[in-house]
Amino acid sequence: MKTCLVVDDSRVIRKVARRILENLQFEVLEAADGQEALDACKAAMPNAVLLDWNMPVMDGITFLKHLRKEQGGKDPIVVFCTTENDLSHITEALTEGASEYIMKPFDGDILEAKFQEVGLI
Repeated sequence: MKTCLVVDDSRVIRKVARRILENLQFEVLEAADGQEALDACKAAMPNAVLLDWNMPVMDGITFLKHLRKEQGGKDPIVVFCTTENDLSHITEALTEGASEYIMKPFDGDILEAKFQEVGLI
């Protein structure tokens, strides 16, 4: 079973994403900020990361930069899921190694479509 780490400071968003991803046959791990996510990845690298941009402690783009430097850190497919919709944020995310970008709010159809686009399902 593939694993997906859901990284968002909102417990509600993590819960919604978990329900959708479990229906898509993913084992779901959760982190409330980028530092928790980085620690989780060091312990066990996931297949995918659903990543928020704006979080306390360590934001999403900083996490992504650190992740890509870790042993095996280039492997996870990273999908940003955020309210940041300007071209500069999207460009930076893709430049730093994100595979896709989803705008909040999202639903199961959007998440499934993006995960299909990047080859996760």
